[in-house]
Amino acid sequence: MAEAEGKLPAPERLDSGRRGGYSLEAINRMRDHFGTRPWRAASDEPVILSFSNFKGGVGKSSLACHCAQYFAILGYRVLVVDLDSQASTTTVFGFNPDLQIAQKDTIAPYLLGQQHSLHYAIRSTYWPGIDLIPSALHFYGTEYELAAQVSGNLELLETLRAGIDGVAGDYDLIILDPPPALGLVSISALVAANALVIPVPPANIDFASTAHFLGMVIDTLSTLRGQGLEPHYKFVRVALSKFDERKSTQTAIVEMMRQVFGDYLLSTPVKDSAEIDNASARFETVYEQPVALTSREVKRRCLAYLNGINREIEILIRRSWPSHHEALRKIGLM
Repeated sequence: MAEAEGKLPAPERLDSGRRGGYSLEAINRMRDHFGTRPWRAASDEPVILSFSNFKGGVGKSSLACHCAQYFAILGYRVLVVDLDSQASTTTVFGFNPDLQIAQKDTIAPYLLGQQHSLHYAIRSTYWPGIDLIPSALHFYGTEYELAAQVSGNLELLETLRAGIDGVAGDYDLIILDPPPALGLVSISALVAANALVIPVPPANIDFASTAHFLGMVIDTLSTLRGQGLEPHYKFVRVALSKFDERKSTQTAIVEMMRQVFGDYLLSTPVKDSAEIDNASARFETVYEQPVALTSREVKRRCLAYLNGINREIEILIRRSWPSHHEALRKIGLM
């Protein structure tokens, strides 16, 4: 009806005469027209979500990228901050970090006091609703420069939080992808975040590593609180990643993780899938593939798990926004 009245543009016709599909830009125009954007109210605090683990290869960046795109598909406003010098997240969002991103384009100048706002580093991506602060290999040396400044002045660890607070008003969700190490950049991400998701594959070495990571995080936060820094989290959850249910050893470890983490473990796992592997080889995500890279059934199962875990995160985020409480009560989620 809105299209017939000229209030919204109609989709193009295919050669067969049938109406074509809608792009995400077109769907967002509809949401704006009908007032159905799922944004937080101005009085709600933006969620700053860090996907953290000091062990590499746990699926941290992959989960962060899929999460960002899930929220963008639903119409949320998302900022992704790549803090990892490997820059895989930057690559997924369409930039070649070796050729297109210099150190001055990363968050480094702000952390080192050379910039006074993060606006200079924010770039639009080809995803409607997703902005990016990129990273590159040049960012690697920032850790050492930052260490020289922070020595004896732990208040500098709040620099990242202050910078994100300065731009957060334009977004519903800010996703942090810190490096796989508990260094100063990762600690700054822990201070800046107000929500944590910790990806853990069901392997003994990863489970043990995560236990050490959590112990070090607790000790680090205790030290920071002793210095007057007070990180507060709306929620902390563990995400089961790279799960292959055909392997009995993994199934046993999953049961142990459920006993250890209880309600802190998100109920939907991200299962090991060739669909994710094939998309990653293209520097893309499963959400970007117009057709299955394996088979339709494999892709359907993969999307079901990705949507399931992201839906859990979405509910946790919306529960932190008072303006969403009534809507959540109506569907039994509060």
